[in-house]
Amino acid sequence: MKYRFFLLGLLLIWCTVNGTSQEQEKLNVLFMISDDLTATAVSSYENPACATPNIDRLASEGTRFTRAYCQYPVCGPSRASLMFGYYPNATTTYGYESGRENVGADHQSWSQLFKDNGYYTARVGKIFHMGSVDIMKGRNGKDDPASWTERYNSPAPEVHAEGEGELVQRNPYGLRPVLQDTSRNGGNLMNIVRTVEDEEHTDAETADKVTALLREHKDEPFFIAAGFFRPHVPFVAPKSFFEPYPHEQMVLPPQVVNDWDDIPEQGINYVNSVNGQMSKEQEKKAVAAYYASTSFLDAQVGKVLETLRQEGLEDNTIVIFTSDHGFHLGEHRFWMKVSLLEESVRVPMIIKVPGKEPAVCHSFAELIDLYPTVSELAGLDPPEDIQGKSLAGMIDNPEKEVRDFAFSVSKRFGRMGYLIRTDRWAYIQYGDQAEGGMELYNMIYDPGQFNNLANHPRYQKVVAEMKVRLRNKLAEVRDNDLRITYDQGKAKP
Repeated sequence: MKYRFFLLGLLLIWCTVNGTSQEQEKLNVLFMISDDLTATAVSSYENPACATPNIDRLASEGTRFTRAYCQYPVCGPSRASLMFGYYPNATTTYGYESGRENVGADHQSWSQLFKDNGYYTARVGKIFHMGSVDIMKGRNGKDDPASWTERYNSPAPEVHAEGEGELVQRNPYGLRPVLQDTSRNGGNLMNIVRTVEDEEHTDAETADKVTALLREHKDEPFFIAAGFFRPHVPFVAPKSFFEPYPHEQMVLPPQVVNDWDDIPEQGINYVNSVNGQMSKEQEKKAVAAYYASTSFLDAQVGKVLETLRQEGLEDNTIVIFTSDHGFHLGEHRFWMKVSLLEESVRVPMIIKVPGKEPAVCHSFAELIDLYPTVSELAGLDPPEDIQGKSLAGMIDNPEKEVRDFAFSVSKRFGRMGYLIRTDRWAYIQYGDQAEGGMELYNMIYDPGQFNNLANHPRYQKVVAEMKVRLRNKLAEVRDNDLRITYDQGKAKP
């Protein structure tokens, strides 16, 4: 009898130790997302003029995806898409909202899946949509409470920070100062503020809080999301971060005479040097300020990654870095986002998984794929009906292809625009029947997208093929479990 009790005791001890071991084997998730960061501004991608050493180091340790695309080049719908795992055309989330209103309470968000599986989940800063004023005032914006165990905001003076201010958009003579209305954060214009060194910054607040949460929750499984606001306008950073980027030395993108003549009206971006009344000097100042803001963001990323190392969390934490969409920096004399050209829709995306070799992956990926990818890597089963595809196999084999093209959409003038991006072609169609026009670019010979071939007789077969691809893609997107009725891409209540 004593022997049996002895064996039973050993069994109980083994179960306890084994259960604890399994709990410890759960991989944590650190998700970092910036706002408005184009891949063309990250030095580990293709722009050595902008220094991002911490993001670069992460890229050298993880898998760097060179052709990752957002699903909508605007903050709200892009973030709703990647967090819920559905395309914007599936949920009809096109505005500044979380997307919860359209997917319903019975659909788990990405972080909610982890929360429901025993993870501590925390949001610091902007993950779901927050307006610029929300950031400044430390409000939750359009955040989704069901996604988090805890959530924290990072208020800061932003455009009202102490320092040297300048407005380089809609200020042709340089006479207007930085917009100082306390109820606004610069009016979503390209205001530049070179702050004093000890000023408060929203991204510094976010980094500090994330480092504290990493230390506090290092002994339990966690999903911590760090939502950085830079380099979103206003371009605010300490003055020292501007010093490596004298605006006089900034090189503007190459331009083509009459560049806009062969593109539809909807293809001319909503912010450009013409309607922004920007001089060449102001354009250079905008580029320099964007780089300074990006470098400041990179420093905050470095702060978080260093904490991960110090706390011994690198060996059991999946780290992701990306952006919600890209940003034009004067290409075609376009600025900001919304367009379906490369600079606006392509994003940096890095996934570092413990025990996996560094790699560079040139296969297509979409932000919507993060949800199923990271869930699989962490050993969780994502909902069957989400529309992203797992890229987990590409971590082991970067030559693997999961998608043969990338898909993104944008809406202007009450009309949808669609992008089909294949190896060779970038096809943009405005309207379900192309009633707003088309663009077609050969991305091998014309990566700058200067020569629109959509109306050239020689390429009508390609256009016809792309129309079929788009039609099939839209049918696939609209075939889902969301119980929404679609008519020509519009939802019926």
